[in-house]
Order: sequence, then C-alpha cells, then structure tokens
Amino acid sequence: MMYAENLPQRSPPQDVEAEEAVLGSILIDSSYLNRILPWLNVDDFSREKNRWVYEACSDLYSRSVAIDQRTVAHELARKERLSLAGGDAYLSQLVTIVPTPIHIEHYGRIVRDSAVMRRLIKAAEDISNIGYSNQPVVDDAITKAEDVLFRLRTGQEKQGFVALKDVLTNYYVEAKPGSSKREQELPHVPSGFIDLDKLMGGGLQRSDLLILAARPAMGKSSLALSIAKNAASKGARVALFSLEMGREQIAYRLISMQTAIDMQRIRLNNTKSSEEDRIDQAIDELSQLAIWIDDSATLAPMEMRSKCHRLSLEVRGLDLIIVDYIQLMGSVGNKFNNRVQEMSEISRAIKAMAKEFKVPIIALSQLNRAVEMRQDHKPQLADLRESGSIEQDADIVMFIFREAYYTKQETWLRLHPSEPYPEHIAQIIVAKHRHGPPGEVSLRFDNRIATFQDLQKVNG
Repeated sequence: MMYAENLPQRSPPQDVEAEEAVLGSILIDSSYLNRILPWLNVDDFSREKNRWVYEACSDLYSRSVAIDQRTVAHELARKERLSLAGGDAYLSQLVTIVPTPIHIEHYGRIVRDSAVMRRLIKAAEDISNIGYSNQPVVDDAITKAEDVLFRLRTGQEKQGFVALKDVLTNYYVEAKPGSSKREQELPHVPSGFIDLDKLMGGGLQRSDLLILAARPAMGKSSLALSIAKNAASKGARVALFSLEMGREQIAYRLISMQTAIDMQRIRLNNTKSSEEDRIDQAIDELSQLAIWIDDSATLAPMEMRSKCHRLSLEVRGLDLIIVDYIQLMGSVGNKFNNRVQEMSEISRAIKAMAKEFKVPIIALSQLNRAVEMRQDHKPQLADLRESGSIEQDADIVMFIFREAYYTKQETWLRLHPSEPYPEHIAQIIVAKHRHGPPGEVSLRFDNRIATFQDLQKVNG
C-alpha cells in the first residue's frame, strides 16, 4: 500500500501560456476584457506577476482609463511592481504572444479551470486535516468537510444575466423566442404610469440615476418590476439586477401581475383549471419581453458595469437598468473606513454608469427607522439609510408611502369621517427632481398580487 508521504511530488495544475495569452489579448484590444472580467478573478492566475498585470488592467477599467501597454506599465510602476513583473519588456512579450484576442474566453476558461483544480487540491488538504483532527462528533467533521466543498463550488463562476423567457422556459412551459428588433430608439423610457411619466417629463430620462426608496413592505420591488414590465412592453431592453430575490421568485411575481392570480397559489401549483389558460398566455406574453435577470447574491459596481457592457453588446443597446437594492451591493477590496464612504463610492459609480450607457438606472434603497418615529410616517430625504452621497448623486429621489400600512381603518374613519379609507392607495413622492419640480402621484396598490396600477385605469 502506498501512503501519501511516499507519493511522488506533483506540480499544481497551471497553464502559464494561457495566462499570458489572456493578458496579451487585453493589451491588444482592451474591449475584450468585458468578456472575462465578470468571472475571471485576479487569484485565478498562478504566477504573481500575471496577477499583478491582470489586477492593473482591472483597476484601470474600474477608473474608466484606457488600457494599453503604456497605461498598464504606469499602473504597475505606481504600485512599485513594474520591475518585479519584468518591466516593459515583459508587457511587450505579452503583446506578441497572441495574434488576435478573439479567443480570450477560451484562454480565460483554461486559467479559471486550472485555478479551480488548485483550490480543489487545497480543499482536499483541508478535509484531510479535519479527518486527522479526530473530532469527537463525526457529524460535525462531515459538516465541516461539506462546507469546504460548498465554498469551493460557490466560489466558481459568478451568475450572469438570464433572459426572462429562459427563466419561464425552465420553470413553466416552453417559451416562444421574442423579437429583438425595434424601429427606433426610445427617447425616454416609459414607466407605464401616466401621471408619473407626466411628472418625469415624458418618462424616465436617459443618463439619470433614480433612487426608489421605501421602508420594507411598502412595495418598492413590486413597483420596480412593474416599471420593468411596462417599459419592456413598449420595446425597452431592461437589465435587472436582483440581489434579494431569485429569478424564480421574479418570474412568479411577474406572472401574478400579468394574471391577477395570487402568487402563492401559482408557486404552489394550486390553481384552478380555468386559470391555467391565463397562466399559459401570461408566460407567452412575458416571454416576448426583452428583460434580462442577474440574481447574483453579491455585486460590485465594476462587475455590474462589465456585465451591462457585455449584455449591451449582445442585444445592441440597453434602455433601462434596475438594481434591487443598492445597500446589498459591495465594493472590491477593503479600502473604506466605514459603510457610508463605501455607499458613496457605489452611488457615484452607478451614476457614472447611467451616463456611460445613456440609460436611466433605478436603484432601490432602504430607508432607516426614523420614518417609524415620526407621527405622519412620511419619508424624507434624510431617511436614506447609510446614505453617503446617494441623495447628491441622484437625479430623482422617489419614495413610496402607503397610509393604510400605518393607519387602521377604524382609526382613519374616526379621524377622517368624510374621506374614504385609502386601503389600496400608494403615494409616489418625488422628493428630488433635478429636471423639474417635486411632486406626488397616487397609484393603486394591490397587496394580494403585489402590483401597481394607474388610478385612471382603475376608475376608468
């Protein structure tokens, strides 16, 4: 029997040539970085100098600085790494290694897969140490070993965008492919709500950062989904980042909105036979909408920008980006002293993205508990939690307020005997409006199916 200590020494998996091909491809044409940045990490490179070069390219990209041999050399020199990495000669060598950058994804996958195998070796060592520790409870040891493998699996390629029609295909019935063509670019992106679009000057303005903020259970995710669905139904291409809800839950919600059938009954497949045709029709209609969903649990501005850039190239332009929600986002590294500074950096990066892609970005935000302490409970700009410069960076700040959430019907009738109880009324308070005066819009909110409607349509 051959014991581990008698086994021949083996080198960890690595492909230095693939690493150099990736870096050379970026230096030849930096636009190809978008194809690998969402899923290829700095730590995936086995050689330290290659990690430094890739990190320099990523840092330049995050600052919107052109990436070429000269700027990368300057970035390495700034960090006192240029000579250690081989100097200008090494960067020149990288450029000559590959004739074309079009195969960068192939090389990137080789680099990533080799890194995963190295981590698998490390995981095996960790599991071996757990076994040798001779823990008194075997189940605890197995749980720890499972955790090691789980961290390895979840640390692999991050989730990217998935078209809504593909989500519906996977979880319901076969969806029909929608058309990606449209006659002309939308000058403004419609929210689908008449009074809100009127207040916004015809719709959501391109290059604007819109903050949609509310306390929990006010319906901010539902309003964002309603806007996404309405805009897409008018031909808009929508990218939806959902850090809180999974893609399946989003699909259930949209079907519920479309059919007016309770979401829980749809999810539990507890629907009547008479409702099945409505669900099938809703799936068919929703599958035509140009909505792409990214439900990654973690998201940094640089990663978000890269994903949007790649999606924009694939679908020939975006019209609307939605982030649910901004406080769940993080930044790369540990360079901030506190969360307020980090949120300020995130909001500035998102505003820069809105200008770069020339699209409105709706970023959902949580409000702090100060709202609950006030007698009228109406949100104010000061209530933006961990706000940093969110208010300053935003072009539009909107709040959702529902009186019926805070006031019971008997209390309302006692205080306002001549006014009907606002059971289904939601006020959209535009507290900041860079292009015009602030104002308020009333919508109907149906809590049963978590959807918003124009009051005009309901009353009409």
